[in-house]
Amino acid sequence: MKPFRSLIIDDNEINLLMTVSFVRAHPQLEFLGSFETADEALTKQNFSDVDVLFLDIDIPGTNGVEFRKIVDRVPACIFIPAYPEHALDSFSVETLDFVVKPLKRARFDQSVEKLTQFMTLREKAKLYENHIGGDFIYIKEGHQETKLNLHEIIYLEALKDYTLIITENKRHCVLTSIGNLLKEKSFSQFVRIHRSFAVKRDMIKSRGSNELKLQNNIVLPIGGSYKENLTLF
Repeated sequence: MKPFRSLIIDDNEINLLMTVSFVRAHPQLEFLGSFETADEALTKQNFSDVDVLFLDIDIPGTNGVEFRKIVDRVPACIFIPAYPEHALDSFSVETLDFVVKPLKRARFDQSVEKLTQFMTLREKAKLYENHIGGDFIYIKEGHQETKLNLHEIIYLEALKDYTLIITENKRHCVLTSIGNLLKEKSFSQFVRIHRSFAVKRDMIKSRGSNELKLQNNIVLPIGGSYKENLTLF
């Protein structure tokens, strides 16, 4: 596996330098950078690039626990507080490990080993989900987030500034245009067949001159300006 991209947040300069030196010395880790406060990190860092946070809790402004809630999309978080009593607070968020300062190399290595095991299992689970067609997205409908498996989607239908995501059992409505939705990586397997419709390539059963039949016998029109998108079918 590639080294895990690591970000450190600690307002104590001595402790920060110690953590940086351990990260830089470890082959399993790639040092992305460090910040003294969570608020600074939130304004300057792209968290889609981060695999693991090494995070103090008692820091100025947004504390470490609240910060972890904000950036919960980062896969792993290892708290590195100065006081063991902070451990109880960390239980309310996704925490991989809790290492009280001052850091010791042997204890740090144990934490990295735990991180390696976690990331390896996470990658295997992701590959398995993709293999069985379990890749998914989260869509927001009103105030609710819905987890939707991509293999369940039959087709997309444009509705002005909205898009209907059609599955066998339900129609989901999202506030984004069909054109913008198709630009997202998750929808790379979909092809636009009409001003109002896009279908998943592996759902196509047959094609007529002006219509398309899908695997479940749904028939959709083909727009004249979109016929070139179907030359392979």
